[in-house]
Amino acid sequence: MGRVRDITSEVFDAVLFDNDGTLIDSRDAVVRSWLAWAADNGVAAEALIGFHGVPSSSIIADVAPHLDPVSATADIDGRELADLEGIVALPGATEAIAAVGWRGAIVTSATRELVTVRLAAAGFTAPEVLVSANDISRGKPDPEPYLIAAEKLAVDPTRCLVVEDAPAGLRSGRAAGAATVAVVTTSSVEELEPLADLVVDDLSALTFTLEDEGVRVSRR
Repeated sequence: MGRVRDITSEVFDAVLFDNDGTLIDSRDAVVRSWLAWAADNGVAAEALIGFHGVPSSSIIADVAPHLDPVSATADIDGRELADLEGIVALPGATEAIAAVGWRGAIVTSATRELVTVRLAAAGFTAPEVLVSANDISRGKPDPEPYLIAAEKLAVDPTRCLVVEDAPAGLRSGRAAGAATVAVVTTSSVEELEPLADLVVDDLSALTFTLEDEGVRVSRR
């Protein structure tokens, strides 16, 4: 863990944003969907704690290995797609995505269909590069999602900034070699600090500036 980068002194080739909990607040919808799924499948609600930012298929494999993984994942996906109530953009998120322009990407553990409908519900125009559960074989905390995003943008992952709200996502970004910023929307400062180069309340605390050579980040 021990390294810390001064992100305000670097110029980044790309900024890679997690979605749920980083750009949008979907927490209530996620909790409603998963608790209903757990109740219908005999899974204790407590078993779901600690999985934020982890792909649905990985959660199911851990908490309900007795279920058929394909049908169980389709079940939870259907529940989440049907519940868009209360999904909104988090402070500073729309401004951040707009500011980084073509040097931005979204990297999510959700399916492409789910992230698309959630972004629309929150009033976002998604960036051209979007890496979802459909694009990966190993989800966060594995580095693969962020490595794929860097590859799609044709940039060096070590020259990227990853913005996350969950320990699993921060571990993924760090393992990919990227600098990391954590927003304190779903996890505690104590959980996030060892994994992030900078911790802020939300994206309204930062200003992203697109320049010819890359993206600069400053504190507001």
